Amino acid sequence: MTFRPPTDEELRALERELGFHLRAEDHGVYALLVAGLLSAYAQVEAADDALPTPAIAGARRWWEPPAGENPLGAWFVRTEIPRSKTGPLSGVRVALKDNVMVAGVPMLNGSALLEGYVCEVDATVVTRLLAAGAEIAGKAHCEDLCFSGGSHTNVRGPVHNPHRHGFSAGGSSSGSGALVGAGVVPMAIGGDQGGSIRVPSAFCGAVGMKPTYGLVPYTGICPLDATIDHVGPITATVRDNARMLEVIAGPDGIDPRQSGAPSQPWSQRLEGGVAGLRIAVVREGFGREGAQPAVEAKVRAAALRLEKLGATVEEVSIPEHRRIAALTFPMLVEGAYRTLVAGGQGSGRFDLYVPGLAAHLARWREKADRLSPMLKAMLLAGAHVDRQQGARFYQKAVNQARVLRQAYDRALAEADVLLMPTTPMVATPLPAPDAPILESFQRSAEMTPNTQPFDVTHHPSLSIPCGRIDGLPVGLMLTGRHHDEATLYRAAYAFEQSEDWRSI
Repeated sequence: MTFRPPTDEELRALERELGFHLRAEDHGVYALLVAGLLSAYAQVEAADDALPTPAIAGARRWWEPPAGENPLGAWFVRTEIPRSKTGPLSGVRVALKDNVMVAGVPMLNGSALLEGYVCEVDATVVTRLLAAGAEIAGKAHCEDLCFSGGSHTNVRGPVHNPHRHGFSAGGSSSGSGALVGAGVVPMAIGGDQGGSIRVPSAFCGAVGMKPTYGLVPYTGICPLDATIDHVGPITATVRDNARMLEVIAGPDGIDPRQSGAPSQPWSQRLEGGVAGLRIAVVREGFGREGAQPAVEAKVRAAALRLEKLGATVEEVSIPEHRRIAALTFPMLVEGAYRTLVAGGQGSGRFDLYVPGLAAHLARWREKADRLSPMLKAMLLAGAHVDRQQGARFYQKAVNQARVLRQAYDRALAEADVLLMPTTPMVATPLPAPDAPILESFQRSAEMTPNTQPFDVTHHPSLSIPCGRIDGLPVGLMLTGRHHDEATLYRAAYAFEQSEDWRSI
C-alpha cells in the first residue's frame, strides 16, 4: 500500500476526532502543514526495511504434522533448518515457542490474527541455537497472543498435558512444556510475562527458568509489553537448562530491554550443593485462592529435603507478595493493549521492528471475534482505561514495581533463595470447546498468583518438579537475586540429584 497524505475529508474527520475546533479559513493552512510534515514518509517508504539476514544460510523446510504424529496438539509446524555441525548443543533437538520468529517459517502465536504470516527474520535466540549446533525440530503451539496460563486458547485447539490427556499443559508456552514433559524434545524455548515459562513447566513436570529481565535478548519475538517480556529455557533437567541458558544469554546489541549482562558458565557451577545456603519459605506464597493442600504439602516436603541436604530453611513473611499482582496488573493489561493497537510491536524503543508482523497485527479488528475470552476481556479493559485515564495507571504501576521490588530485595538480603509453590494447583481439566466464558477465563488466570510478581520485579525465578499428585506433577519455585541464576541452579540441581525427591 503506497503512503499518501490525508484527503480533505479525512483531515476534517481527524480534526473532529482530536477535539479541534478550527476556523474554516485555518483548515487549508493545516492541510498544507500536515502534507509538509508527512512528505518525508515517502522517502521512508522507499527505504529498505533493514532487517537482519539469517546467519546460517541454506534451504529451510517446514510442514504441519498430521494428527497421528501430534497427539498432544503441541506442534504447530515441524522444521528442518541448516545449523552448525559443532557447538555446545550439537545435535540436541529443540522446540521453539511459536511467538519466536524463524525466517521463512510461519508463526501463528496461537491466534487467528497471524494466520498466513511467514517470518522475515530469525530471532536472536534462534541464531544462537543454530550456531551452537542445536537442531530446531519445530515450532510449539502457544496460547492466543500468549494471553493465558491455561492451554485451551490456541485458535487451532488445546494442548494436552503429557501426563493426562484432557488436562491443561499450562500456558502460555503450552506446547513447549508439553513436548519437554513428554520427552519428545529435551529442550524448548518459552516466554514469560506472567508465568508462561514456569506454569507449563510445573504442570508438565519440566524445569523452567525465567531469567533476570533482559539477560536473554527478546529480539525477534512477538512482545506483550517491554517492561515484562522475558524469554528462557524449558528443559528436562537442571543441567540442560543451564546449558541452554549459556547459549542464548548475553547482549545482542539490539534489544533495549538488556543491561549488558553476559552469559556465564552456569552448567559448570552446579556441584556446590546447598550446605550453607539460606532458603526462605515465603508464607504469603501459600494459602492462595484455589490452593490445593496436597500441592502445598509437597512443596513444604521439598523444603525439608533441602534442609536435610544442608541448607538453612526458615519461613519469612513478605506481605507485599499478596498485593503485587493487583498493583502491577496495568503493566500487562494496558501495556499489551497499547502494543497491539500500535501494530503489535509498540513504539518508543530502539528495537527491531518487523513490518510483516506489524501489518498482520494492525488488522486485528478484522478477526477480533475469534480472539479468546481472556484476550477480549483484556482488550476491553485496556481500551476503557486508555479512554478514561490515558497512561496514568500504567505509569503508576511501573513506579510501584520498583517499590515492590525492594520488598523482595530486603528478604533476599537475609536469604539466598525464596521458596514457594510455582502454581497453587496441579493441572486442571481442559474446558470444553463450548464451555461458559467465565470457566474459560478462570482456567486461563487461576494459576499465576506466585509467578506473576517476578515478571514485574525482574528477579530470576526457576520452577522444578517436586513430586506428583495422582500422577500430575507439582512445581517448586525458587527465586533469587538479580543476575544470580547460579544459586538457583545450584539449589535446584542438589534437589534434583537427591535420591529420594521423587518419593515426596
